[in-house]
Amino acid sequence: MIEKYCSGCGVKLQDENVLDDGYTTSLENDICQRCFRMKNYGEYKTVTKTNEEYIEILKSINNTKDLVLYVVDILNLDQDFMEIRKYIQNKILLVINKRDVLPKSIKNEKIINYVKEQTDFFEDIVIISSEKNYNIDYLLNRIKFFQTTSDVYVVGKTNSGKSTLINKLLKNYSNNPQELTISPMPSTTLDKISIPLNEHLTLIDTPGLVDNGNILNFVDPSLLKNIIPKKEIKPKVYQMKKNQCLIIDNLVRIDYFGDSKNSFVVYVSNNLKVKRYNATKCTLLKDLNKKTYDMNHYEDIVINGLGFVKITDKCQIDVYIDQKVDVYTRKSLI
Repeated sequence: MIEKYCSGCGVKLQDENVLDDGYTTSLENDICQRCFRMKNYGEYKTVTKTNEEYIEILKSINNTKDLVLYVVDILNLDQDFMEIRKYIQNKILLVINKRDVLPKSIKNEKIINYVKEQTDFFEDIVIISSEKNYNIDYLLNRIKFFQTTSDVYVVGKTNSGKSTLINKLLKNYSNNPQELTISPMPSTTLDKISIPLNEHLTLIDTPGLVDNGNILNFVDPSLLKNIIPKKEIKPKVYQMKKNQCLIIDNLVRIDYFGDSKNSFVVYVSNNLKVKRYNATKCTLLKDLNKKTYDMNHYEDIVINGLGFVKITDKCQIDVYIDQKVDVYTRKSLI
C-alpha cells in the first residue's frame, strides 16, 4: 500500500490506532483526525515531540542547495539571529511577519536596519503581514530572485506564521486547493509538507521549533486569544515614579526604582490589561521568580511571547514572572 501523509500537518496517515499520530477514520481522507478536529471544531490535541526531532529535519536541508525562508514574528524577534546558522547553512531570506500588529507610524526601514546591525548573513529582509496580505507580492518576487531550485523551505519557530503565509501564497498565486492546519499551539505541523505553488515553485513547510522560553507554553490555552495580538497594538505610555510597578494581566510585574520620572511604553496585545500600582504596598505576583535588570537609556525589556516595554532612561527594575519564561534586554526596537 502506498504511504499517505496528512496534507494539514505532514504526519503519516494510519487507521489502526486512534491514540497515535496520523489517525484517520479512513485512508481515503487527506487529513488526520487531529487536523480535522482543529480545523472544524477548534480543538487541539497535544503532541509530545522534542526539538531534537525537528532540528534533524532542519539539518537535512543542508543536503540541498534550496533557498530557505526564515519566518519570524515581529513582536518576538530573535535575541540572536545567528542561532539559525547552527542548523542551516543554505541561503536564507528573512521574512519578518505580523507587520500589522505594530503601529503604522513605525517605518519598515527602521526594523530592517535594526536587524542588519546584528547580522549581514541574510540574502534579504522582507517585512510582511500574511493576515493582511501586506507585501506578499514583493515577497514572491524576492523568492523568485533568490531561489536556486524549484524547492523553497519555510522554517521558523512555533507561532511565527509559517503555515498562514503558505496558505496565503496558495490562495493568491495557485490553483492548488491544499490548506495547512493553523493553530497558535506548538507542534501543529509534525513533519515536512511539500506544497506545489506552480511548476516552478514548491514550498516545503517544516515543523516549528518550540521556543522553550516562550510564555505561550506556560499559560492556559484559553488565554492565548488575549495574548496573541490580532489588531494593531496601541502603545500604553506610563510616566513611572520611584517605587511604582506595572502589572500586565497577572502575567508579569515590573517594579521601578529610579529616582526620577521615567517613561515606560508597553507594547502588548490590546486585550491585556496593564495597571500601575504602588510597589511598596502591592503584593500581587511577588510569589513569582524575581530578576533584577540594569537598564541603559532607550532599551527594551522583552518578555518572550508577550511583547516588550520600551524604557527611556537608565534605571534598575525588578521583573516578576514564571521562571521558565525568557526575559532579556535589548537596544530599543522602536
